[in-house]
Amino acid sequence: MTKVVLYQPDIAGNVGTIIRTCVCFDVELHIIEPCGFPYDEHRVRKSALDYFDKAKIFRHDSFENFWQNEIVAKNQRLVLASTKASQDYRNFEFAENDVLMFGRESAGVPDELAMQAHHRLFIPMKNGMRSLNVAISCGIVLAKAVEKL
Repeated sequence: MTKVVLYQPDIAGNVGTIIRTCVCFDVELHIIEPCGFPYDEHRVRKSALDYFDKAKIFRHDSFENFWQNEIVAKNQRLVLASTKASQDYRNFEFAENDVLMFGRESAGVPDELAMQAHHRLFIPMKNGMRSLNVAISCGIVLAKAVEKL
């Protein structure tokens, strides 16, 4: 089963939007803390709406614990979406057990963490634009990942 993971998200509204996306695609959402906002249901429910109660949300206190318990223990591939990646997501062969990671809105993920990812993908953009909102990026990559599964 494909999963989505957010690395230390900064904006509660984006987390809520991604919760809705994950519910609609029936995938788990994993959040690696600390978040850049005090994580509480009230903040996240504002944009997750009634989808919050249908979501499969797992919180991890560190990337190391997430890595050991989800990636290593379950033999899954970590696929990072990054503006620094060199592989176009449209040409990537997704697998059923991929874990799709999205970094902080303000800073992405640390370089050493990015190097641990099995694959690093980018979304090509026109006119020299640098990045999309993380919730939009998640929806784009997730839709492609589950397209053939």
